[in-house]
Amino acid sequence: MPIYWQMDNESNALRRNLGENLMQLREKRGLTQALLARHATVPRSTIAHMESGDGNPSLTNLAKIASALRISLEELVRAPGVDVRLTRAKDVVVSERAHGAVCVAELLGENVPGLQMERMEFRPKGFLRGTPHVDGTKEYLTCVAGTIRVTVAGHDWTLSPGDVLAFPGSRPHAYHNPGRVRAVGISVVALV
Repeated sequence: MPIYWQMDNESNALRRNLGENLMQLREKRGLTQALLARHATVPRSTIAHMESGDGNPSLTNLAKIASALRISLEELVRAPGVDVRLTRAKDVVVSERAHGAVCVAELLGENVPGLQMERMEFRPKGFLRGTPHVDGTKEYLTCVAGTIRVTVAGHDWTLSPGDVLAFPGSRPHAYHNPGRVRAVGISVVALV
């Protein structure tokens, strides 16, 4: 009896994995069940049954669906994992701005619509004029090390480590390290 129970649990887990993965992959590609069924040449009800976690599809149907999604069979049935991405420091895109006074590292290694995140490292006395964004954009700067003076629309704010300044990113703004040691800040821009 325990052997059958174990096989039933494994089968249930596979069906559950298939259902979750299929729905996630289909939605990620912007496909309806009907459109995926047409591309895979299987009935829409087959897709719906699989996504419910109750399906017991044939290997042929699994292969057709995997082919239509351009993925492996394994990706359809494996346990869903956490969507994690690690970008090593050596792979982070870094650029120098303001004639080398500021190094800017793009912290989002992938395109995230409406969001920018950068690590800004200022040499002593380093200055960087920000580019105003579209109306409605909100910018957040937190000071991690040193001192950063931020000017927004002619008004100055001085940030120490741990301070966070939120301001309209559409207004003229600039960043300045008034100190004699490097300063580091993290900028997050939420675009409209």
